[in-house]
Amino acid sequence: MTQSPPISILLHPGDNVEIALADLKTGAELSQSSVTLTAPVARGHKVAIRPIAAGQSVLRYGQIIGVATTDIKPGDHVHTHNLGMSDHRQNHDFSKDAKPLPPASDSRFFMGYPRSDGRFGTRNYIGVLTSVNCSGSVARFIAEQAEKTGWFADLENVDGIVPIVHGSGCGMGRHDEGYDTLFRTLAGYAKHPNFGGILLVGLGCEAMQVEDLVGAEKLRHDGNFHYMTIQNSGGTRQTVERGVDIVRDLALRANQAKRVRAPASELIVGLQCGGSDGYSGITANPALGYASDLLVRHGGTTILSETPEIYGAEHLLTRRAINDAVGQKLVDRILWWENYTSVRGGEMNNNPSPGNKRGGLTTILEKSLGAVAKGGTAPLTDVYEFGQIITQKGFVFMDSPGYDPCSVTGQIASGATLIAFTTGRGSVSGYVPSPCIKLATNSTMYENMAEDMDVNCGTIVDGAVTIEEKGREIFDLFLEIASGTKSKSEALGFGSAEFVPWQIGAVM
Repeated sequence: MTQSPPISILLHPGDNVEIALADLKTGAELSQSSVTLTAPVARGHKVAIRPIAAGQSVLRYGQIIGVATTDIKPGDHVHTHNLGMSDHRQNHDFSKDAKPLPPASDSRFFMGYPRSDGRFGTRNYIGVLTSVNCSGSVARFIAEQAEKTGWFADLENVDGIVPIVHGSGCGMGRHDEGYDTLFRTLAGYAKHPNFGGILLVGLGCEAMQVEDLVGAEKLRHDGNFHYMTIQNSGGTRQTVERGVDIVRDLALRANQAKRVRAPASELIVGLQCGGSDGYSGITANPALGYASDLLVRHGGTTILSETPEIYGAEHLLTRRAINDAVGQKLVDRILWWENYTSVRGGEMNNNPSPGNKRGGLTTILEKSLGAVAKGGTAPLTDVYEFGQIITQKGFVFMDSPGYDPCSVTGQIASGATLIAFTTGRGSVSGYVPSPCIKLATNSTMYENMAEDMDVNCGTIVDGAVTIEEKGREIFDLFLEIASGTKSKSEALGFGSAEFVPWQIGAVM
């Protein structure tokens, strides 16, 4: 006789809630505690399995996710109506749990583009990068006209001509944090190994001056770089004509690049989640964490980000820091965010979003505990500012907002050549020049949005596979996508609207 799949799951022996794995009706009996539901509960949501008095902590993953705001009976739905934020401060215990992972016993490779600075690209695009919003349309005109030409159709090794446009670059201070952040972002894209050549286009009078970006040193070691301003090139039409000629030269040179066998240690993967739900911390995030550990064991690099979405769980990372200095770097970013939101009348618990809450997440503490699982168990080797070039191998953290397009923009500027993105509600974005792999947290959403999702991690709770098996599948897909196979978001043409630099400071 076939056994029915469980309808709920207890994630830790110390938890006082179980998680529904299906839409449950009043009277349903939970799988592990045998508690009877007092009200209907949607899949991904929490059910109390013991009495929880008002003011008492609610535990998930064996960690505090908030306090009961009223008395909660066994079988009650636990969510925004009876669960609130609590004093979540934990001892950072720098380096307490920093245990090196054993090296991989095998050698794994991908087919990548070797670059003159020693890095390897997973794609070979030509970028038309803008210093300011005012040159955005001209950059699009250049890219569109170049791709319509006959010579472009004959290029076998160039993936496309991409306009990288944004809404900033002027109306800003030139000696503040916002300027420095945008500068790092644009410079990081200009140097990125997934670009075989870059044309930088400015207007001429903006705050973010092209000459400052170019600087005394070359932005690209390979020299396949050119820059121009519209005001010095005779206006729109002449800039576009000249720009198309320049892009042709850049593309012909980039087309000479060939993929070669590269060790997995040369891969840099940005770890992201968006549209999270109650399944995220159970399926896709821990499976991605296992894949992250596999890549680190092979000598590669993974980047966790979204600082507001590790809030309340940062102690799990500081305890894995390789030394006190790295742990303190992360604490300093948390303190920066607390001040950043406070002076603007906000609060860190503004996250989760309405969609996250519909999926079963209640507080930022709960969301953060699930989000941190993407980072596996590897030691934290360093902490970086937004868009700062990654120089350390292993598992690292890059400071960013929780807003997905902005966070991924920073990771790519920092050097991520591949993005792995978990989603429970169904995020569909993609990111040029780095391919994005979408990992669905639950089978229902995966089946509904199969054309957008690369991997179904819902099979973990369905009982078909283990977290470790799914993690190995994701790791294998890293190498396959890095070698040229298109991800679902690439095949659909995503990437033209997702370059979103982080704007800090006043727009003047």
